[in-house]
Order: sequence, then structure tokens, then C-alpha cells
Amino acid sequence: MNQLASLLSVTRILLDVEAESKKQLFEQVGQLLHAESCISEKTVLDSLLAREKLGSTGLGLGVAMPHGRIKGLKSASGVFVRLRNPIEFDAPDHLPVRLLFILFVPAQATDLHLEILSELAQFFSSKTVRDALCLSESAEDALAIIRNWTP
Repeated sequence: MNQLASLLSVTRILLDVEAESKKQLFEQVGQLLHAESCISEKTVLDSLLAREKLGSTGLGLGVAMPHGRIKGLKSASGVFVRLRNPIEFDAPDHLPVRLLFILFVPAQATDLHLEILSELAQFFSSKTVRDALCLSESAEDALAIIRNWTP
């Protein structure tokens, strides 16, 4: 099994999300994580926006990997998002983003953080995977695509 599947659950796969900006999307993810854990919406938003200020996490090809470190988080976790309409993300190819894997790691998890980001980049480099995620009809289908992917 790949590391990505262990970071997700069906409740953390959001399909056809309506968001007009990075900030609006990050606020929605903050609401989700706050509902599932004791992490505040503001902590999630601040973490993601701080990372974006360092440089866009847009990879190109309609994909982004926003990520942040959260003080007090016990283990890495993720949220997969497919947007209904792509949004501007300052990606190197200037294409708007539709597929995102938003990663959260404990504040001290440097090696783990880098390993997961590397695996995510490999995952999203597959056109077959990207196309399948764009066509998946349910969170369960999207999670199956992620679980069945082999690095």
C-alpha cells in the first residue's frame, strides 16, 4: 500500500467542491478538519496560507499539493479535493488547478513530510491517475484509485 491511502478516509475526499479562490478552499478544508478533530479552522487556514506565501504549491497539469505543519498534530493526514471549476493557483504552467491533495504534518515531521510530498508528486505525474480522479463518481471511487496506485 502507498502512504497516501493511509492519510485519507472517505470523509476527507471532497468532490466537485465550489471555491473561487485558494483562501475560500482552505477555509472549507479548515471547517472539515475542525469538525473531525480539535484543530481550529484558523490554524488550518494560517498554516496553508503561510506556505503559499513562500511560493505556490501548484505543480502544473491542473494539480496542487498545499501543505502545512500543525503544532500538536499527532500524525500526518490529508484531504483530497476535486474542484467543480478549476481555480488560479500560480502554477508554473499557468493552468488553473482542479485536483488537490492537501497535506498536514506534525510540526516536527521533516523527513515524513518530504517523503509524502515526493510520493504525491509521483502520484500526480500519472495522466491515467489524474484522468481517473477527474472522472470518479464518488469519494469511494476516488479513494479506491488512490489505494490501488502503486509507487
